[in-house]
Amino acid sequence: MRHMGSFDYIIAGAGAAGCVLANRLSVNPNIKVLLLEAGNDERWIWTKIPVGYLYCINNPRTDWCYKTQPEAGLNGRSIIYARGKGLGGSTLINAMLYLRGQARDYNEWAELTGDSNWNWQHVLPTFKAVEDYWRGSNEFHGEGGEWRVEKQRLSWDILDRFAEAAIQAGIPANADFNRGDNLGVSQFEVNQKRGTRWSSVRGFLNPIRNRQNLHIITGALTDKLIIEGRKVTGIQFQRNGETCQAQSHMETILAAGSIGSPAILQRSGIGDAKWLQEKGIPVVLDKPAVGANLQDHLQLRSIFKVHGIKTLNQSANSLWGKALMGLEYVLFRTGPLTMAPSQLGLFAYSDETVETPDLEYHVQPLSLDKFGDPLHDFSAFTASVCDLRPQSRGWVKIADADPNVSPLIAPCYLSHEADQLKATKAIRLTRKIASQAALTPYQPTEYLPGLHYQTDAELVTAAGNIGTTIFHPVGTCKMGKAEDKDAVVDSRLRLIDMEGIRIVDASIMPTITSGNTSSPTIMIATRGAEMILQDRRA
Repeated sequence: MRHMGSFDYIIAGAGAAGCVLANRLSVNPNIKVLLLEAGNDERWIWTKIPVGYLYCINNPRTDWCYKTQPEAGLNGRSIIYARGKGLGGSTLINAMLYLRGQARDYNEWAELTGDSNWNWQHVLPTFKAVEDYWRGSNEFHGEGGEWRVEKQRLSWDILDRFAEAAIQAGIPANADFNRGDNLGVSQFEVNQKRGTRWSSVRGFLNPIRNRQNLHIITGALTDKLIIEGRKVTGIQFQRNGETCQAQSHMETILAAGSIGSPAILQRSGIGDAKWLQEKGIPVVLDKPAVGANLQDHLQLRSIFKVHGIKTLNQSANSLWGKALMGLEYVLFRTGPLTMAPSQLGLFAYSDETVETPDLEYHVQPLSLDKFGDPLHDFSAFTASVCDLRPQSRGWVKIADADPNVSPLIAPCYLSHEADQLKATKAIRLTRKIASQAALTPYQPTEYLPGLHYQTDAELVTAAGNIGTTIFHPVGTCKMGKAEDKDAVVDSRLRLIDMEGIRIVDASIMPTITSGNTSSPTIMIATRGAEMILQDRRA
C-alpha cells in the first residue's frame, strides 16, 4: 500500500464536474485539494477538433467503451454506452451542445427535494456566472465565465429547409433555447472557442492547474472509499500496478458520473446489501437506491434520402471533398470539421396535453446505419428525436469487486408503456415535418425506420430497431429528502446516513433535464462547490 498523503478534499473523477470542483475548491491557497482521474492528461488533437468525437467515442484512449445489457425495448440489442476518460471526462467526446433544460425541470427538483435553492430562479444565476456567452450578457446570459458558448461556424441548406418545414408543421422559430422554455426550432449553440472544442479541462482546469495547493494525479483508478464507522476518511485507488491511499480531512467527493460514482459506492459496501454480498463485498450501508433510477434520452434516428441538395454524405465520401474540408478548417476554423454531431435543434410537444416541450430533435445533414459505420453513399439527412422526460428507469450494478471490470448497465429503454406511446407519436411527428412543402422539392424518402411501420405496435417495434442512446445517463445517486428511501444524497449533495462524503455530478439528478446534460452538470458542480465551502466556513 502506497500512502499519497493527506488533503482537505479529495475529488474522484476529473470530468465536467470534477474540473469545476478542483477550480473552485482550490481558490483558497490554504485548502489542499487532490484531484484523481483514471484516464490520462489527454492532449490528443482529436479532443480539440470538434469533429474528433468520431475518433474518440468507442476508442479506449478516450472512452470507457461500456456496453449496455441486452435491452428488451431495443429488441434484444446491446449498444455502446460512451463515457469520456481523461481530464475533461465526457466533455472531451460529447456533442458540445449548450443546453440548460427547462425551468420546469429545476422547479421539479426543488419540489422533490423540499429545497427551493434548486428551482429555476436560483440556478439561473449559477448558469450565468460560469458562462462566457458570444452575444454578451443579458437577462439570461453571462460573460467572462469559464464555460464558453458560441454560435456554430457552418451552415447547411438542407437544415435550413428542415427548419422551414418544422415551422410549416406548427413549431415556431426560437432564437435562444436557454431561457427556461425551449419550444421551437433553431441552430444549437455550442461549447466551442473559435472553431475548437471547449472542454471542462480547457475552461476550468488548465488556467489553474499550477496552483501549489492543487494536486492532480492521472491514471488513478478509484477502487473504493476508506470508511471508519459511518465516516469516509479517504480513498483507495490503483495506479501503475500499485494500490494507493489518500486521506481526506474534510470530505471526499465523488464526481465520477452516473456510471462511475454508484460503482465506487458499491465497491465500498454502500448499496443493495443482497447484491454486494453476492459479490463478496462487506456491507457497510444497505442502500438499494445506489445505482437505481438510471434515466437516459433514447434517440430515434429517422433517415430520409433526398435529391438535388447537398449533404455531408457526398463530401465525406470524396477525397477531394475531404481535402477541401480540411483546408477550410486549417485556414478559417470553419466548415464541417467544426461540426457538432447535430447542428439543428427542435423542441416540440408530443401532443396538446403537454405543458412544456417533451420532444427534442437533433437534425444532421448526414446519415449512417450506426455510429462507427461509414456515411451512406447516397444523399440523406437524419432527424433524431428523443423523449425528454422518459418514465422508464434502469440501473447500474458492479459485476465484480475489481474496479477494472466494467459495471453492468441496463437503461431499460421503452420499458414503460408511456415511453412506448411517446415513441409512436415522435416518429409520426418526424414524418409530418418531412412531408411539408419546404422539403418537397428534394423528394424526401424514408429510409429508416421505413414506411411499412404504421400501427402503434409496429412503430414500437421500429423504435426498438432504430433507437440508441444519446449519452445522457443521470440519476443513479438520486438527490431527495433524507426520509426518501429512493434518495442517495440530500439537497446539499451529502450522502444520506454517512459523513465525510458528497456526490457532485449528473448522478444526483432526481429527474433528467429536458435537453443535453453537460451544462447542467457544470451548474451542479458549481453549486456543489459553493455548498462545500459554505459548510467549511460554518
